[in-house]
Amino acid sequence: MAARGGYEWLIGTRYLRSGQKRGFLSFITLISVVGLMLGVAVLVVVMSVMNGFEHELRTRMLHVTSHARLMGLESRMPDWQRARDFALEKPGVLAASPYIESRAMFTRAGSQIIAGAELRGVDPEQELRAGGLGDVVIEGRLADLEERGYRIILGRELAKELGAAVGDRVVVAVPEVDVTPAGAEPRRRSFEVVGLFASGMYEYDRGLALVHMGDAARLLRFGDAVSGVRLTLQDPLAAPTVVRQVAEDLGGGFYISNWTLEHQNFFRSIQMTKSLLFVILSMIVAIAAFNIVATLVMVVKDKESDIAILRTFGAGPGNILRVFGVQGAWIGIAGVAGGLLLGIVLSLNLESLVHLLERITGTTFLDAKVYLMSDLPARVMIGDVVQVALVALALCLLATIYPAWRASRVLPAQALRHD
Repeated sequence: MAARGGYEWLIGTRYLRSGQKRGFLSFITLISVVGLMLGVAVLVVVMSVMNGFEHELRTRMLHVTSHARLMGLESRMPDWQRARDFALEKPGVLAASPYIESRAMFTRAGSQIIAGAELRGVDPEQELRAGGLGDVVIEGRLADLEERGYRIILGRELAKELGAAVGDRVVVAVPEVDVTPAGAEPRRRSFEVVGLFASGMYEYDRGLALVHMGDAARLLRFGDAVSGVRLTLQDPLAAPTVVRQVAEDLGGGFYISNWTLEHQNFFRSIQMTKSLLFVILSMIVAIAAFNIVATLVMVVKDKESDIAILRTFGAGPGNILRVFGVQGAWIGIAGVAGGLLLGIVLSLNLESLVHLLERITGTTFLDAKVYLMSDLPARVMIGDVVQVALVALALCLLATIYPAWRASRVLPAQALRHD
């Protein structure tokens, strides 16, 4: 009489509990689950770190840099008011603020230390309306930059390099010259430090200083012109389309730029690194998944007499294959589910764990001068979690095929010969 179907699930799950009689097999099964779990957890954590790193860099970057910019063809834009007013009428443009920008040399009064950085002249009222810069000032206020007050706000790292603090005076020299009886001398001006800003991005905290736009215009002799107009958009990802449309509607005559263009190689390298890490770490998951092969082969060898008895009762090769397929699938599901849970928990608490390890070891894992930030942010994205789960489960099911097929080929007469 042929065996009735539907028992494969029962027998497959029962074999998972075979540790009561076969402790070694149970231990090997546990090792397979733990190995798979750790591989999946590492993959989830690494993907989350890459997502968090990219998101945090973009957020911090957009606090200080522009979503998009309109610039004059000769480094100056005389009719900037028309461009600003026109841009503000465009849907999706939240703010448009003029700026003046130039490279400069900085030194604290009475000090021999000299540092080069970007000098940016801004309109404090319009910058506060646009948001971003005002949010990163940690000492003083952006509104403290008053025209003809000759005041300056330094990036925290730049101030640290100069040894300057709030209340000190900093001499700023720009690449323009004044002709004096003693000859040509760089144009310079003393500014009072009234604040510090910290964006969390070393590139800007070390390389940028803010002054009032009117003071920058007088120092650089811009007159009523500016370097360009910075646009703040509702959707930063729409910056390339919006700024191009604004420039075309204005009749051209502008250089245009946006944050995705200025940093495209950087973000492209992050995406490439993320893809490569996914492939490489998937190999670790594959190695862990294929431990299931060894586990199930041993189970098949141990259960040959049971398989033979099932065959004599009418179980076909397909039934036996499903029995061991169920067992392999359960090992895979347990490992993947545990790995996803562990990976998500670690990712959500990663920053605290890293700071704890830094305090214990006395070592700084992330140097802001190298990695642009000193934190290790992690951002769990459901799309990545699903992708990791599907890849890991697919590898587990693939690893189950050979042992299950081998079990289905067991011949009852040969298996029972010595029993």
